[in-house]
Amino acid sequence: MDTTCKYPIGTKFKSPGKHPKICTVTDFHVTRNLAGELVRSCYVATHEFMGQTITDYQVPSATIARNLITP
Repeated sequence: MDTTCKYPIGTKFKSPGKHPKICTVTDFHVTRNLAGELVRSCYVATHEFMGQTITDYQVPSATIARNLITP
């Protein structure tokens, strides 16, 4: 696992599934244990659904890489 953010905030990608939505990376979370070792790193992304903003707090980098929207 890496502590550096490969995809910058503002990166757009499509959500996986039958009805993909356009998601935007909003944050990058890193979790460490008491010894300072990296336990988890994941992205936070949001998308709109029926006029509300939905936030997904555990988006792996592979999901973004698979469905990346290039400008």
